[in-house]
Amino acid sequence: MRLHRLEVAAFGPFAGREVVDFDALGADGLFLLHGDTGAGKTTLLDAVAFALFGVVPGARNEAKKLRCELAEAEQLTEVVLEVTVQGQRLRLVRSPEYDRPKRSGDGTTRQRAKCSLTWVGESPPGHPAEGLTRIDEVARTVQRLLGMSADQFFQVVLLPQGEFARFLRADTAEREQLLERLFGTKRFSDVEAWFRNLRQERMRELEIRRQTVREWVARLSQAAGVEVPEEITSTWAAELREKANADVAREFAAETAARKAWEAADQRLQEGRTFVEQVRRVRVAVANLQSWKEGEAERKRWTAEIAAARRAIPVAEAVATEERLKERLAEVQQSARQRAQTLARTKATVPELRQEAGELREEAGALSGLVEEGEQQQRDMARLGRLAVQADQASTRAKTLGAKLATMPARSEELRSRVEAATQAAAKLDGAQSRADELARAVASANRIPAAEAAVRAAIEVQAKAVDLHQEARDRLLDLRERRLSGMAAELAAKLGDGDPCPVCGSAEHPAPALAGHQQVSKADERAAAEAERAADAERQRIVEARHQAETRLGALREALLGRTAEDLATELTEVRANVAELVELAEHRERLEQEQRGLAAEIERLTEQRAAAERESAKAEAEQQALAVTVAERGQRLEEARKEYEDVAARRAALLARVKAVEELAEMRAAVVVAEERLAEQRETVAEVLRRAEFKTVKKALSAVRDDADIARLDEALVEADRAAAVAQSTLTEPELAGITGDEVVDLDAARAALERASSQVETAVAAHRAAARIAEDLASLGTRFDAALRKLAPAEEEAAELDALTDVVNGRGQNARKISLRSYVLAARLEEVALAATARLRTMSQGRYSFVHSDAAGARGTRGGLGLDVLDDFSGTVRPAKTLSGGESFLASLALALGLADVVAAQTGSALLDTLFIDEGFGTLDAETLDVVMNVLDELRAGGRVVGLVSHVEELRQRIPTRLRVRKARSGSTLALHAG
Repeated sequence: MRLHRLEVAAFGPFAGREVVDFDALGADGLFLLHGDTGAGKTTLLDAVAFALFGVVPGARNEAKKLRCELAEAEQLTEVVLEVTVQGQRLRLVRSPEYDRPKRSGDGTTRQRAKCSLTWVGESPPGHPAEGLTRIDEVARTVQRLLGMSADQFFQVVLLPQGEFARFLRADTAEREQLLERLFGTKRFSDVEAWFRNLRQERMRELEIRRQTVREWVARLSQAAGVEVPEEITSTWAAELREKANADVAREFAAETAARKAWEAADQRLQEGRTFVEQVRRVRVAVANLQSWKEGEAERKRWTAEIAAARRAIPVAEAVATEERLKERLAEVQQSARQRAQTLARTKATVPELRQEAGELREEAGALSGLVEEGEQQQRDMARLGRLAVQADQASTRAKTLGAKLATMPARSEELRSRVEAATQAAAKLDGAQSRADELARAVASANRIPAAEAAVRAAIEVQAKAVDLHQEARDRLLDLRERRLSGMAAELAAKLGDGDPCPVCGSAEHPAPALAGHQQVSKADERAAAEAERAADAERQRIVEARHQAETRLGALREALLGRTAEDLATELTEVRANVAELVELAEHRERLEQEQRGLAAEIERLTEQRAAAERESAKAEAEQQALAVTVAERGQRLEEARKEYEDVAARRAALLARVKAVEELAEMRAAVVVAEERLAEQRETVAEVLRRAEFKTVKKALSAVRDDADIARLDEALVEADRAAAVAQSTLTEPELAGITGDEVVDLDAARAALERASSQVETAVAAHRAAARIAEDLASLGTRFDAALRKLAPAEEEAAELDALTDVVNGRGQNARKISLRSYVLAARLEEVALAATARLRTMSQGRYSFVHSDAAGARGTRGGLGLDVLDDFSGTVRPAKTLSGGESFLASLALALGLADVVAAQTGSALLDTLFIDEGFGTLDAETLDVVMNVLDELRAGGRVVGLVSHVEELRQRIPTRLRVRKARSGSTLALHAG
């Protein structure tokens, strides 16, 4: 990598645009970058790093303050770098993210980060000629070309202030962090972590198995009722099961004996209870017979009472009828007296009353016709009012309909205009929709262009890789063919036998046949290489065709735009779609508007008919009102004469009819009094006859013998029940099993009952013990099987975990690892050993043969990890001593040698591009003149190899030694640059 040109604008302390011409600055291969402290010497190195990677070294990148605070508001912050990498010159332009003042108004706005990569000259295969503008694409391209990351670049190209002096004096952990960042050994860290994680997982699984065994032991001990044993063996569970089975057999025998004892006690108790029941029955039967005999007199009295009650029933019924007739006679007599007093006819006879009623009815009949005329008069008067209202309403409705019809022409004209507009919109809609569809397809094509461009770029990259692979396969084929031709003599010699003629000279003697080399190529090797070359060529042609197809698709999409941008198409599409939406809305309303137009015409016709009907209705109501008024007046005069003192004729007729009804009711009441008196006399004779037949002397005695049905039924039931109880008692005493039992016997059941309770308790205890023993045996059998299975699985798991634990400790630098070096540290130690060898070559030159680096893989103090020790061998004393014991100048020489060696190793390890430019930042002030000469000679050797070396220092003597210098001046308005050439 060689730098050509650097431009910085509003970057760091540089307020304006400053330019560094590295071609002029590095013409001699060595230049000095100097200036006051804080002027911005290191900022130029930061600018190179920022242009390449978008970040700056160390803590300065964390501050995120790359813009110069002294720069003008409109000045853009950017870095421009021209550099050649792997023979390809490119130009990088990068701007950081920062806040700038708003162009209008107060406050600030965020300026986004930008980046671009432009090829100077022809673009390399597989890369677009127009360059790159995406930050991620530029980052990947730069890192791929350089072959190193930003951290590696900072250590290899920009040798920073004090970094390697600290590395020289650092402990193992600090060295490990830097080396791991440079050499990318994270995969070995992942291996260590994988082993640790696997060990944790296996240990968790093992602990689960152990816990499972402990749980089964606890459950077995709990089930068996024993203490948990200190040592667990496979026979422990079997011994528990054997003991439990013996307990089950013993408890079963005890339960059988207890059950037999209970059965005997229960039989004795049942026999006693049966005898007690027989004695009780005899006692009850004897008592019932005695009671029946004592109740003979009472039963006779019950029989006489029932007979008297049954004879008194007819008498009671006849007396009740007589009382009802008396009450009826009193009621009709009272009603007749009240009605006679009301009519003032207390002495009129029944015939007189009936004659008066007939005369009044004839008078009321004569008024019937006038009553109907009165009712009609009321209806006609109401009709006159309704006709007046109807005529008025019809006239008002006719006027309202006329006013509504007056507004219809204007509304009809408006609907006609809207229907015409909707018809025109429907005619234009198809064309507008076609235009919108065409624009939508164009916008879709425009939106697919970025993806198509990305596909083309990807195809170009794939094609470049395919070309490289084909070229490698072709180079290998040509190399194999050349080597095979070179070894053809050996191949022919291998086929010769004794006496066989040589195919070249024909001789049968072969004194010195050609021998095959160690890399002899066979025909099969050549054939395989040819097949690989043909496959690579076919793949290259396929990828080239894919690239052509991608470019064709991209060209077709761009042609579809017709020179317009996606923004123009989107704007036009929005306008056309808005027009289509408006036309659609108008067209959709056409049918509704036409329906409204037809409805309006029908409405006009309907309203016209309604107005004519209203006018006709008004005229008819007025005529009918006038004719009806004459009839009402004539009828009213007749009714007035007929009503006399009453309100109207109907009231007079109703009064007459009410008088008729009252007179007739009085006549009926007086006739009912006569009938009631006759029936009462007849009923009194009936009562006397019934009393005689029932053999009662007086009504009072007959009524006192009356009983209700419930009492009679109760007495009958008592008689029947007494006889039945006596029969049952007599039958009981004649039963054979009660023979010989007097009822006076005494039986003691308490002893038998107590014996049975004791036997029952013993049975329950024996059953519970047997069940508990059986349950324990079942639990132990089930738990024992699971315990045995868990114990069998535990042993191999413990062996595997122990092996994994030891291996994990070794990989992580512990346990049997005597040097305490982890796998990652072991790899880093190998890299550090390479660095020490490369740095030693430079250190011995700069120290005039006195010092060389010695790598140590010994463990650290107090058992800490080792493997990354770095000491110094002093040839003057022949001893190895820590690097911390070097003086200030010696430390600088060692640090510089270490930095150069590390740069060589990192570049070789990453396969990065040839580093033609190198920067060394500070440290020369600690050297004396003689040592400085030696260092300068080493730097001369570096530039003799074609490198450009830039030194960053304040040292005054270097200004005298190095003629080409770039000075950084510090000022209030910002720093500036000045080039001084020899």
